Formats: sequence, C-alpha cells, structure tokens
Amino acid sequence: MKIVRRIGASPRERGSLTGDTCPDIFELSDGNFAVIGTEATATLDSELPPDAARADYERIVIVSRETLIRAKADIPSV
Repeated sequence: MKIVRRIGASPRERGSLTGDTCPDIFELSDGNFAVIGTEATATLDSELPPDAARADYERIVIVSRETLIRAKADIPSV
C-alpha cells in the first residue's frame, strides 16, 4: 500500500507556517484513504451513536473542518 496523492490543499496552502504538523488526507493505492488528525478516541468513544462501533485497532481522529472542506473537490464520487 502506498500514498497515491494528497486530497485537498496542503497544510502550507491552508496557512500552516511550517507545514510540518497539520491535518492531512491522502488517497492510497488500494483506493482507501488515510488521515492525519488529532487522536481523540478517549474523548469521543463514549459519544459514538448506538449504531456506530470502533474495533480495538481503530482510532477516532479529528480533522479540521477547513481540511475536509478543502478536500471535498478532490474526493472521487465513485
């Protein structure tokens, strides 16, 4: 599995002064997506709705609204 491309604007384009540590979204060679975000599993796990679940190996991460909105145009529809 490899990163194929960034989805949306780079951290620097979104105003990060260093571009080193910011939320990001990537499309992977297998068609899935990877995200860099703030780990929030402990805080949000108990807030999941009844029809949502998380496996032990999964984590809840926060990606900023701006990151996701600026990625919208790059997310494939199929």
